[in-house]
Amino acid sequence: MRAAAISEFGGPEVINVTDLPEPLIGPDIVLIRTAAAGLNPADYKIRQGRMTERYPHHFPIILGWDVAGVVEAVGPAVTDFKPGDRVCAYARKFCVEHGTYAEYVGVVEESVAPAPESVDLAHAAALPLASLTALQTISALEVVSGETVLIHGGSGGVGSYAVQLLAEMGVTVLATAGEQNSGFLEALGAVPIDRRGDVVRQVQAVAPGGVDAVLDLAGGPEAVKATLPVMKDGSRAGSILLPPDLGDDGAARGIKGRYVFVRPYGGQLADLSARVDAGALTIHVHDSFPLEKAADAHRALEEGGHRGKLVLTVADI
Repeated sequence: MRAAAISEFGGPEVINVTDLPEPLIGPDIVLIRTAAAGLNPADYKIRQGRMTERYPHHFPIILGWDVAGVVEAVGPAVTDFKPGDRVCAYARKFCVEHGTYAEYVGVVEESVAPAPESVDLAHAAALPLASLTALQTISALEVVSGETVLIHGGSGGVGSYAVQLLAEMGVTVLATAGEQNSGFLEALGAVPIDRRGDVVRQVQAVAPGGVDAVLDLAGGPEAVKATLPVMKDGSRAGSILLPPDLGDDGAARGIKGRYVFVRPYGGQLADLSARVDAGALTIHVHDSFPLEKAADAHRALEEGGHRGKLVLTVADI
């Protein structure tokens, strides 16, 4: 099968489209014929060799953790899916080797969900990891209707889903991004905060009483610490990057920090897929690249600044 893989760590130029064996079909495996693969920052970090302390790596490495396509075959223990089903999955595994930038992807059944029927499979490939990350971060911080939440990094893949999910809950959402993305954030349901300006002053102008929670999706520990002045006593901070460092001041004020590591969960992904079909959640694809242009896709991914997600198209299904 065709796959975009690496045989060494390095820049985008180490990605090559080559022929590799198709995945084996274990008892609980769903073999997916790939239409598209979503791109995530983890992809270029793996390519650079920055994830070797977290996962075993085996070359050649097929990159990618997001997939959407059609079920080609299933193992004998699979009960919920059959050949021909349109599906998507967050396909992270215990070792880094068999990713989703390939014509076929094998995924354990519990990580698979029906793809939204109202969008094409290229858009469906942009749903799994980012939307699950947003949902699980919101859940970890126990956000409820009526609260005010600040998101660091609101216009990217995870952020665009988090804004929508929070707004649907009846939460007042403030989100940082570049000034060029302010209209995009407003359309999603957030009050835009220019990340290049005085973030604290902008937040205070909108929420003088402070915010109940901070979601760190892009800024890192320094961004969270910088916004401590706008966090209420007893509020919560969650980060998908590193455990938040709230310092002595945050601890004294009862502010709680939480590091959130997204888990593959087909049940939650099925719910998110249903929300797309119900019109409650919109998938934003900034750009798509054919599999042969995976290196160019990585350059765009690292450059950042895009609205929503980037995807690789593998086959017209």
